[in-house]
Amino acid sequence: MNSAKKICIYLIFVVILYPVMQLAFDNDKYIRIQSEHIRERIAQFGNKLYLELGGKLFDDMHASRVLPGFMPDSKLRMLTQLQDSLEILIVLSAEDIERNKVRQDLGITYDEDVLRLREEFMNRGFLVSSVVITHYSGQRSADAYRQRLERKGIRVYYHYIIDGYPHNVELIASDEGFGKNDYVETSRPLVVVTAPGPGSGKMAVCLSQLYNEQKHGCEAGYAKFETFPVWNLPLKHPLNVAYEAATADLNDVNMIDPFHLEATGKTAVNYNRDIEIYPVLDALFTSIYGKSPYHSPTEMGVNMVGFCISDDEAVREASKQEIIRRYFRALCHLANGKCNDAEIKKLALLQQQVGINTAYRRTTVAARERRALSGALHDGAFAHAAAIELPDGRIITAEAGPLLGSSAALLLNAMKELAGIDHSVRLIPEKYIGPIQQTKIGYLHGQNPRLHTDEVLVALSVLSLQDEKCRQALETLPSLKGCQAHSTVMLNEVDWKTFKKLGIDLTTDPAKK
Repeated sequence: MNSAKKICIYLIFVVILYPVMQLAFDNDKYIRIQSEHIRERIAQFGNKLYLELGGKLFDDMHASRVLPGFMPDSKLRMLTQLQDSLEILIVLSAEDIERNKVRQDLGITYDEDVLRLREEFMNRGFLVSSVVITHYSGQRSADAYRQRLERKGIRVYYHYIIDGYPHNVELIASDEGFGKNDYVETSRPLVVVTAPGPGSGKMAVCLSQLYNEQKHGCEAGYAKFETFPVWNLPLKHPLNVAYEAATADLNDVNMIDPFHLEATGKTAVNYNRDIEIYPVLDALFTSIYGKSPYHSPTEMGVNMVGFCISDDEAVREASKQEIIRRYFRALCHLANGKCNDAEIKKLALLQQQVGINTAYRRTTVAARERRALSGALHDGAFAHAAAIELPDGRIITAEAGPLLGSSAALLLNAMKELAGIDHSVRLIPEKYIGPIQQTKIGYLHGQNPRLHTDEVLVALSVLSLQDEKCRQALETLPSLKGCQAHSTVMLNEVDWKTFKKLGIDLTTDPAKK
């Protein structure tokens, strides 16, 4: 490599761009005012509220990425403030049991996730009173699952398919509709209704309970807890656009709530599915209560996120980064046949709406420049490269070589930089890499001799027993959490998982090795 290339690569290798991003969301305030608001809503309905809870409770990584300072388990922490007055119903569709539907992020079926969720809640001291199996029409798999739960001492209820749901209001709000469903016995003022994923029937369970509570002479109410879109931010605020990007596969569209505008004269943001279903809900509420307690789908919500943003510019920046991440993710899915062109086009349009493109992501530019400067590998293949942005804004890059893949080399370079170790130092001497490669190729019959990220970290861990620099390098790993990174090639599952476990927000070009 000539000296000009070396100078250019060095300039890419370490550049100070801007100070570390400050927290932009007041998590403590959120927990306080969100729990207070829910208490007020419980009191509004005579001390009994069914709260439909969407999104992830334990690990809402999307919210933590777009709202710097939002803890991934913030919603769970908030519910802890109400713990003594709430119980949890977990909803599962019989149709999802029948087809063994899988949660892609966890790789487990929905029916297994119900047990996982129940255990997670109970380990934190929450009362999980029962499981409701919805869309039931005699499926044997649902019957078998019910028996399995009952053997564990778990109460199980069936809710049935109703012809014409949700539009046949006259049938739904009758003894042949909601009246046929099992009445779920609850004992606490707040009943949180959650599920492993969308389409499980959470809202129908809530509405069915309202109907049957009324028949049992009990007053009860309904509210919906969705974090996004944020109703009291502008329609095209990057935070709301990032929500559209996150749900591009569902083709959700943010809209001004026309019912809220008509009722209050104020603009509020909601999304198409809630707005489209509201007239039906309004009719159902009227059938159950005699009149609807809400004037708009926005009024049904209890989301207080918009009141807890402390740095709007930082939220805008984080949201723009998320939109680009979603775009790259979709490009990779398209390359693997997991999405369609329509999703890509929508995400490209969302980038345009907030005035960005892929070049806005600094690590993307740095990784591609490093790749362009690096030339070919020893085996003739064009080198792939990667870049990471450290907490203080420094950009570190690396390229693949005969010993290490680009992601493994990147981790080593980043750790050296954070630990103050000269980049000429070989933390893992070549004599140690050779035997690992021999095992991979000779004994495990692999095809790629280059070390992956997990193999590099294991090697460093062993060497740290006798090498102080290796120990210092490993101690910097927690500092990588929240860093942005980009690879010019799609990574294998092992490297993906390593970056994820380290908390690094990774994007990749859709190219394959």
